[in-house]
Amino acid sequence: MKIAVMGTGGVGGYFGGLLARAGHEVTFIARGAHLAAIQRKGFLAVESALDGAFNAPGRAVEDTSEEGWQDLVLFTVKMYANPQAIEAARPLVGPDTVVLTLQNGVDNGDQLAQSLGPSPVMIGSAYMEGRIKEPGVVTQAGPGTATFGEMRPGATQRGRRLLQVFQEAGWRVELHENMTGMLWKKFVFIAASAAVCAAADAVYAEMRSVPETRALIQGAMEEALAVGRAVGAPVMDDSVEWAMDFLDRFPAQGRASLAKDFQEARPVELEGLTGTLVRMGRSAGVSTPINDALYAVLKPAALRIETRSAGG
Repeated sequence: MKIAVMGTGGVGGYFGGLLARAGHEVTFIARGAHLAAIQRKGFLAVESALDGAFNAPGRAVEDTSEEGWQDLVLFTVKMYANPQAIEAARPLVGPDTVVLTLQNGVDNGDQLAQSLGPSPVMIGSAYMEGRIKEPGVVTQAGPGTATFGEMRPGATQRGRRLLQVFQEAGWRVELHENMTGMLWKKFVFIAASAAVCAAADAVYAEMRSVPETRALIQGAMEEALAVGRAVGAPVMDDSVEWAMDFLDRFPAQGRASLAKDFQEARPVELEGLTGTLVRMGRSAGVSTPINDALYAVLKPAALRIETRSAGG
């Protein structure tokens, strides 16, 4: 397959890297020193806790205008980069292209469909810790799994075809008929646990073992599920139970990417996670006091980072 990875960070680098290792023609979309390092070496280096260290051969570009139509676009940018990245993806999308988002949040598919049309878009989630370790090198830790499916309930031939391609490349992946419901499951988990992780400056072992903090996370999850029900999302009744179980199985010394970005003063996905949840709750008339408080605590630091980034 001809594949473009839109956003060659931890998630895109790992899953795209597995596809490149399997022999697919992968183009890594990147910027700056990361782009230059991949171009110089002719491959992206992947350091995986599950698959070991390997080199993922592929081209690397920043300008997508001359890359032509792809069979698959892995859309893995941070949510705050969506407007620019969606426009950059446009030249890659032909009549048979699949654009698969593996991002946090619940509305990325809607954003892609609004701009590119609904037919190319599939939605998914990645469950892992991943970072750019240094230019040209990405890391993978944590579960290293993915789920994907159509925006509307049901299975399709293209979904089954992609599942086979992904599995043959070594992805630990599941195809779901109710992927929107699965997105909300992850959203329930990540919006609550990531915000608490950032606010508490704690690892997952600490958060889940301190009774008061654990109760706070579960309360935030229950608010998120209530919002999902209120907006008519096909949420699953076991979402909070699933999320708490995932909380208990997450690597003990792990931290949410949101918390790491706050620590490193990098742009954060607060608006796409807790901010989106709070706004959806207000629009639907659902009270979200825990998430309101988490958002209020984290917003000043997010604004400070945003101002610093905009300044240079």
